[in-house]
Amino acid sequence: MKLTILGGGGFRVPLVYGALLTDHAEGRVTEVVLHDLDAGRLGAVARVLAEQAAGSPGAPTVTATTDLDEALRGADFVFSAIRVGGLEGRAEDERVALAEGVLGQETVGAGGIAYGLRTVPVAVDIARRVARLAPDAWVINFTNPAGLVTEAMSRHLGDRVIGICDSPVGLGRRIARVLGGNPQEAWIDYVGLNHLGWVRGLHIAGRDELPRLLADPDLLGSFEEGKLFGVDWLQSLGAIPNEYLHYYYFNREAVRAYQQAERTRGAFLRDQQARFYEEMRDPEARALATWDRTRAEREATYMAENRESAGAGERDADDLSGGYEKVALALMRAIARDERTTLILNVRNRGTLSVLDTEAVIEVPCLVDANGAHPVTVAPLPGHATGLVCAVKAVEREVLAAAESGSRTTAVKAFALHPLVDSVNVARRLVEDYAHVHPGLSYLK
Repeated sequence: MKLTILGGGGFRVPLVYGALLTDHAEGRVTEVVLHDLDAGRLGAVARVLAEQAAGSPGAPTVTATTDLDEALRGADFVFSAIRVGGLEGRAEDERVALAEGVLGQETVGAGGIAYGLRTVPVAVDIARRVARLAPDAWVINFTNPAGLVTEAMSRHLGDRVIGICDSPVGLGRRIARVLGGNPQEAWIDYVGLNHLGWVRGLHIAGRDELPRLLADPDLLGSFEEGKLFGVDWLQSLGAIPNEYLHYYYFNREAVRAYQQAERTRGAFLRDQQARFYEEMRDPEARALATWDRTRAEREATYMAENRESAGAGERDADDLSGGYEKVALALMRAIARDERTTLILNVRNRGTLSVLDTEAVIEVPCLVDANGAHPVTVAPLPGHATGLVCAVKAVEREVLAAAESGSRTTAVKAFALHPLVDSVNVARRLVEDYAHVHPGLSYLK
């Protein structure tokens, strides 16, 4: 099988390739094509993959190209992991938002909207090319904001595009672990949008063990979400939120922490990865070791400002090994070999959540087989969650409308309607400032 990775010069590509090296079954990926607009980044990542493949008989061949059409032709699977505007764009998203006193995180709030407005037109172009050049391919979308981008691509690819995220998997794993269960055998009752979901139950051997966790303050406060959100709040919710809901429930504290930080997350990653690619210009550099050292630092500092503001301490060592590449590989295996499995994915609603229309992309457990991902019927959301999900989905729809029409007025509406933007005037200034710093938003008139 041929796997094309868009954004193939990106820093996380070796995680995907490393997962492929563990697959020796019939029907495995034998050819990997990396596509990126930056030939230097492609070369650096290709060196890392070459070192990974050393001593692995039958490792997938790797080729790299800056020609998108060439990369897509004949693909069986396409992983879309692009970053429009690069990490400099992410740093600008954060800076502009924080200057207005609102959140600039890359998937949540003003930063997520700005990133979406830059990314959706590019993602739509990719979807159209896939439909033309590789109509039988399955697209697995890693690109953030994952739910929004998946929905944009689904308008051209239907159910052949599936969004993935490792946050729900990591959350379920932590809950199962603290309850003494095997994460591989647990059923996670999770529902929402990408980066806006809740675990409402965790079933081990047919029994929902979440009530036992919620009733035990010591147990509840012993893992990351308990430390991040606080025991009392989790007990009030009667559910365990995705870590990204910290930006909503403790927005003022999060904004203050980011304003006081020496650098924003985007600026940190921009500088860190610039150092990595600079080191890789040395032909004698140990590519895999250099990459692995940089990856470990990246994982250890994930959501550091949130954890600091909540007094949550450092990340658990078990959460530093990545995870989304394992979701991607499991998804690809299930489709390619009809190895039926259950995964939490971003797919079209199809009536799963009655408060949203059928085309809305949601994040829920899905049964996956050779015909794709099929959302599992879930219970209705509680009122507090319904309000947030509907509000954020309405914002996503305005982002899609603005990207399609090029309407600056619609873009302002998207910002103004977001729960974390507190003024229409702030929304207007955000659009003006983002349009000024991002050439990719020049289409807004």
